[in-house]
Amino acid sequence: MSGREGTRAASKVGPPDRFEVGMDHRMPELLEQLRKAVGESHVVSGDAVGDDYTHDEALTSVPVTPLAVVLPGSTDEVSEVLKVASQHGVPVVARGSGTGLSGAAVPVADGILLAFDRMRRIREIDTENQVAVVEPGVTLEQLNAELAPLDLIYPVSPGEPSASLGGNVATNAGGMRAVRYGVTRHHVLGLEVVLADGRVLRTGGKFVKCSTGYDLTQLLIGSEGTLAVTTEVTVKVQPRFSVSSTVLAPFGTLAEIAHAVPHIVRSGIDPSILEYLDVVVMGSITQASGLELGIPEEVKAGTLAYLIVVLEGMDADRVDEDVERLGTLLDELGARDVYVLPAASGAQLVVARERAFYAGKAAGCDDLVDAVIPRAAIPDYLAQVAVLAEEHGAFVTGCGHIGDGNVHVTVFQPDDERRHAFMRAGFELALAAGGAISGEHGVGTAKLPYFLEMQDPVSLELMRSIKQAFDPAGILGPDRLLGTVHAGPTRAGATS
Repeated sequence: MSGREGTRAASKVGPPDRFEVGMDHRMPELLEQLRKAVGESHVVSGDAVGDDYTHDEALTSVPVTPLAVVLPGSTDEVSEVLKVASQHGVPVVARGSGTGLSGAAVPVADGILLAFDRMRRIREIDTENQVAVVEPGVTLEQLNAELAPLDLIYPVSPGEPSASLGGNVATNAGGMRAVRYGVTRHHVLGLEVVLADGRVLRTGGKFVKCSTGYDLTQLLIGSEGTLAVTTEVTVKVQPRFSVSSTVLAPFGTLAEIAHAVPHIVRSGIDPSILEYLDVVVMGSITQASGLELGIPEEVKAGTLAYLIVVLEGMDADRVDEDVERLGTLLDELGARDVYVLPAASGAQLVVARERAFYAGKAAGCDDLVDAVIPRAAIPDYLAQVAVLAEEHGAFVTGCGHIGDGNVHVTVFQPDDERRHAFMRAGFELALAAGGAISGEHGVGTAKLPYFLEMQDPVSLELMRSIKQAFDPAGILGPDRLLGTVHAGPTRAGATS
């Protein structure tokens, strides 16, 4: 084990494994019931559990092997699995593609990992109502491949095409296109979910508005698998734009970019993507992708940050007019130059930006911030983050969805204590600026200590009441989001 791996292992947050006592003798019965529910070959346990099932992409999470990986093939099978889990008092963690960055899909050692590898069917594409009905394991790439021949698109783009719709619902995923299209909750019309006791619930539908009772659809979106398990998602789809243009503008400082963004947003140009990258991130993603953008060295020499703007539409002349307007505006706002990239280079740059996390991971980064704050507060926030980094001996780089105030800071500081102090101070800055700890990655296990410490106690109390109503025994997603600890398997004298 390397020094860094040892440091991370020591930093695991959460209670020790809780359910060993009284569970070993019941394992054969539990596994037999699970196999009966989903089929012999769809329950995996012990050494047969593949490494991929033991973690998600969160940088600070420690891999955990669950009691069993269960792969249901239908809503009925999910229902049966949850009935078994409820009977035995065994916790359940749901997993889509495992691309999350918050540790929400990391299993617990004494629980079931409910993986949706087999539930990847697109049940319906309704062109008249412009909706798609999908199972939770369907990926963004898969859905958009089916929509493309129909000139339709599901526009939410959180940066990983292999991400599942179920996972996107769990975290209310956003991404680069949120500045124009919004986030997952703006596109989900209805859900089918299974409650902790196995009951099936349907919310919403193919209609686009509703004023009938509490909106359970919106409540479930972003709940990170702690209230129910999603088995079907109904999403809005829309016409696919046929024309796209990518504009790249280098700036002397990040503060200049932050100042420019509100002017672009209120100009009426309506960009589909509005991203910033500091010079370190730009260098790393272009190098990793082998992309040469042809920016003169003299321009690079005076540049500390870049702005990427993607404009889309149905009419080429209209897009060209908007590009010209944008170029003039960027020039007035202090851009060192403005480049309209060739179509292939523009598309490659967007893909490279989507892979920024993996470039940072390859470089050995230790943590990641995805705070969201009001756009106008971004310059001060980033300036203060730079001061904090110096105080805590951390090296930080940044990029983000600056059009909607979602700032990503990649943190290099292998010392746990110093890194945690930096992260806590950074989150405090975000909250003081009127923002939130996470804009799109979720709380999961990775941000749990900060969330519980900083969240309004009244808010936490209400959230826990909701959790209690949906999952009174606490078997769904224990030790994440709210820090609720499951009571353990049913036995004499146990309470829940």
